[in-house]
Amino acid sequence: SSLKQFPEDFMFQLTKEEADFLTCQTGTSKPGRGGRRYLPYAFTEHGAIMAANVLNS
Repeated sequence: SSLKQFPEDFMFQLTKEEADFLTCQTGTSKPGRGGRRYLPYAFTEHGAIMAANVLNS
């Protein structure tokens, strides 16, 4: 999995409350059939820079 490329201190898994807040703010991943089955991950500032570098390579 691509998650293994990132050190643990560069990303973290959101709590249910954080994921629900983001879903409400962005209007994505409706609950129920076809919705998210796991809590999403988020990058720290350094993780976002690392992700950008990986995508640009």
